[in-house]
Amino acid sequence: MAETAKILSPGKTVLIPDLGSGCPLAAMITAAQLRDLKEQHPGIPVISYVNTSAGVKAESDVCCTSSNLLKVADSFDSDTIIFTPDKHLANYLRSRTDKEIIAWNGYCPTHVRILPEHILRQKRLHPKAKVLVHPECRLDVIELADEVMSTGAMVRRTKTSSASEFVIGTETGLIHRLRKEGSGKRFYPASELAVCPNMKRITPHKVLSSLKGMQHEVRVPDPISRGARKAIDRMLELA
Repeated sequence: MAETAKILSPGKTVLIPDLGSGCPLAAMITAAQLRDLKEQHPGIPVISYVNTSAGVKAESDVCCTSSNLLKVADSFDSDTIIFTPDKHLANYLRSRTDKEIIAWNGYCPTHVRILPEHILRQKRLHPKAKVLVHPECRLDVIELADEVMSTGAMVRRTKTSSASEFVIGTETGLIHRLRKEGSGKRFYPASELAVCPNMKRITPHKVLSSLKGMQHEVRVPDPISRGARKAIDRMLELA
């Protein structure tokens, strides 16, 4: 995401407070691996999740977010699409389109910790709660949810919904924000195991240190930046 910020704002300085805070999902595919996949399926359009490296974006036709992947997929006339890197997002897309999806075998290590038995347990404990889960979850978890949506959509939905209790199926850090903005509503994590250790590496102290020393500046080589910018711009046009 820091690379994406740099690509969209090439004239600005972008810092990353901790070099170890990268996304494990994004690391599951490289640009070289995507090139090999494209050679196996020539002419098939490539959609890559925004949680990918700049190099992978540069090899893709368009990027997508968890909230617009259906719209992005429908923008192609092709009956077949390559989707990287999250196989669970691909399964979610496959369940909602007639297109054939060629999926890369990646996944979010945090979201796959949420299991069907976790959802069923929370439903027993909180029978009036609405269950909202992220589409990076397993399909058998998605099938137990009331709604499937991005984290941003979860924030908006919980504010406007008449429900007063929610089970939240995504990284547990979102619960803090929901409780802060939820006007007294109650929020329960689908699983206490859904914690991303990489996200937790970014702390206020590290942000301050990075700013003070202007440390860990993000740079993207021009050829990669130009290719990735095309995929990002197309995503933004569709949004």
